[in-house]
Amino acid sequence: MSLLDQTVASILPLDNEAAWAADARLNSLTKPPRSLGHLEELVRRYAAIRRDESASSGRAAIAVFVADHGVAAEGVSAFPQAVTAEMLRNIAAGGAAISVLARRFGYPLKVVDVGVKIDTSTKPLKGVTYRRVGAGTRNFLDGPAITPEDATRALEVGIEIARELAGIGATLIGIGEMGIANSTPAAAILSALTAIAPDAMVGRGTGLDDAGVRRKTEVVARALEIHRAALASGESMLAALGGFEIAAMAGVCIGGAAYNVPVVVDGFIATAAAAVAEKIHPGLFDHLFFSHRSSEGGHALALEHFKLRPILDLDLRLGEGTGAALAMNVIESALDLFHNMATFAGAGVSGKVR
Repeated sequence: MSLLDQTVASILPLDNEAAWAADARLNSLTKPPRSLGHLEELVRRYAAIRRDESASSGRAAIAVFVADHGVAAEGVSAFPQAVTAEMLRNIAAGGAAISVLARRFGYPLKVVDVGVKIDTSTKPLKGVTYRRVGAGTRNFLDGPAITPEDATRALEVGIEIARELAGIGATLIGIGEMGIANSTPAAAILSALTAIAPDAMVGRGTGLDDAGVRRKTEVVARALEIHRAALASGESMLAALGGFEIAAMAGVCIGGAAYNVPVVVDGFIATAAAAVAEKIHPGLFDHLFFSHRSSEGGHALALEHFKLRPILDLDLRLGEGTGAALAMNVIESALDLFHNMATFAGAGVSGKVR
């Protein structure tokens, strides 16, 4: 049995008893019932995912996966493909937005080259973990973007990263990505899974003009037609439409669920990865937190379709895990309130009059 199959088979349902126990403590704190709103739901779900009624928290960590896409040749990005390798260097060197936020919040940042076209592993960049499955994907208008074997391998890279982070005590994992043109396969995946038309799902990505958006929409529509027969499963969809970093993020979602570690999903592209993971193992969304409603493309429509409530809405569309980092801080704040507020009994405060 493959690592992917073993991991999927080991996923357990949420622990409702842990959620109920956490809810009982929330109701004992010195506040009106439910007055912390959605923060209380974050705590209950965290306890259920962790299978821990005390909702104990350790360290949080962020994994950013970086890869290239052959569909960039179709002019679907406003930036050249070389930017992927340049941003890999920038993230690892501490100059990217996610690097700043990870430092600000004290989150270990794992930067993973899972398929950048320019191979820097011969002179490894400091701060980069190399788990290269390939040197970018093929153009999915010319055939499948990657082989089924490479799709599985990329999923397993994500599972391995989740296992490594859980092994160093991570109790919350944020996922993000970087890869020129990767909003194109993400739009194709989300269109396929939601049946939302490409013209509603496709966005401006790195800053396309109107003509660029029309071209990108046509590319996505053609890809869905070409690969219609391959859209029945999550694995075959990844092989057809590609994205080593999309597959790896899906793998983290699967691995996090298996290791009882909540995964915080970033924006549009990470949501496509999470949706693939849900396709592979229905019910997986229960193990995830969705960090924010991106202003990119049809992200809001996809979240609505899947009935997912994001934590934040800041008009972000950067990627990299920036929204995940901000939402993780909100989750940690909710857990701090849960653990450190006084109870009515402990503080000698009168409870609600019945």
